[in-house]
Amino acid sequence: MIIGSKQTIRLHTNDNVVIALSDLAQGSQLNEFDVTLLSYVPRGHKVAVKNIAQGDNVIRYGQIIGQATQAIALGEHVHVQNMGMGEHLQDYAFSQSSHSLSPILTPRTFNGYHRQNGKVGTRNYLGILTSVNCAGSVARFIEEAASKTNFLNNYPNIDGIVPIVHSTGCGMSGQGEGYQTLHRTLTGYANNPNFGGILLVGLGCEVLQVSSLVNGQEPSAVFRYMIIQSEGGTRKTIEKGLQELHFLAQAANNATREPAPVSEIMVGMQCGGSDGYSGITANPALGYASDLLVRHGGTTILSETSEVYGAEHLLTRRAVSKDVGQKLIERILWWEDYCARNGGEMDNNPSPGNKNGGLTTILEKSLGAVAKSGSAPLTDVYLFGESIDKKGFVFMDSPGFDPCSVTGQVASGANMIIFTTGRGSVSGYKPTPCIKLATNTEMYRRLQEDMDLNCGDIVTSGVSIEEKGQELFELIIRIASGEETKSEALGFGGAEFVPWQIGAVM
Repeated sequence: MIIGSKQTIRLHTNDNVVIALSDLAQGSQLNEFDVTLLSYVPRGHKVAVKNIAQGDNVIRYGQIIGQATQAIALGEHVHVQNMGMGEHLQDYAFSQSSHSLSPILTPRTFNGYHRQNGKVGTRNYLGILTSVNCAGSVARFIEEAASKTNFLNNYPNIDGIVPIVHSTGCGMSGQGEGYQTLHRTLTGYANNPNFGGILLVGLGCEVLQVSSLVNGQEPSAVFRYMIIQSEGGTRKTIEKGLQELHFLAQAANNATREPAPVSEIMVGMQCGGSDGYSGITANPALGYASDLLVRHGGTTILSETSEVYGAEHLLTRRAVSKDVGQKLIERILWWEDYCARNGGEMDNNPSPGNKNGGLTTILEKSLGAVAKSGSAPLTDVYLFGESIDKKGFVFMDSPGFDPCSVTGQVASGANMIIFTTGRGSVSGYKPTPCIKLATNTEMYRRLQEDMDLNCGDIVTSGVSIEEKGQELFELIIRIASGEETKSEALGFGGAEFVPWQIGAVM
């Protein structure tokens, strides 16, 4: 990273644009580049420091982020009015930059909940999982009834009760991608280590049958199930549900926090409401923390396939094998086909908020998003909600829609989420704590009650990426051990379960 001045930052010697670090007025002088601004440039936006001919590549991070749709003069604001996608074919160079990170041999621990299957939770919730939308209200009624009776007063080691409701489970095909994806998602939630017990509730006549989710599993101290039509309706199901919760709570309450190796932490990495600072501050700081966790034997998950589009070559080069790299490209090709058959475009991103923050094309956004992954080898590639069975840095296929992507990561086993944001995202993801990273100091100050860590001081105060990454790593351990995140304190997490719906609704 090359800092040009307090006014701008240049990220690579080959870049023909720099990033404004504050709102810059027309006529401002960038003396280090011998540039006079031809127009006003907002903070986080790009300025041309070379003349760029129509059709020439625009370079940021030393990578192509688009092409000039018209001639761009030295000192001109570079954005949607003069830049577009253009050609972005890259050499995948499978595994050519895959280098193992040196392990950190000094053990670090956190205090977590040890489960019978060997996994470790960072929280201890009871979940009321629903097979279909038609059971959603009843699941909420059960939780509300428990709350009215001060249910948890008798179970101090339980963090809460989470109704997991959604808008699907019926009116869909009983086979194929959509059905399989929902089945993986619900099964994955039932097995997430942040749940000390699961009560599964179905209606009875839905496409995704409770029996399919149970799959022959007998009721146990950590898993119970019931069907509304068989129980005799809403009131009787609520009464039975309270009984079942008490049964589950007895076992869950016996769990206490005990030391566990940091290698048992699995972090889902997300970015939302990104801006021109995301790829400069919070994302590379998270990348450094990701590498630290991997070096301790832990697992980090990059997702949002539609938001690594155009930067996938940076991941294929780090794949541990050509086969793993090819698995990522297969998902990219699937997405191109998925968009084509549904009338979408891969460059529908960035969103209006992203563009207001300075991002112009999906290529630019993706290059910044990939910075979250650090430098660790890509160990494997997984489908949405597929159980992650390898340590290290991995990729899970998902849309860029944040609640949906996080839902997949939690289903895959994440026991923590880290979310970088430049515009200011407000959300949480029970049962998994979510650490929010602000990319810029201005937004952090404005939304301080929602943000856990300010990464804007990388620019405003000269804090290094390494220092901020280490600070984040220590915060990860504290949150995993029970320290409350801002989103948990605000009560978020009841509306962010969003399974990925693929296929026709019938």
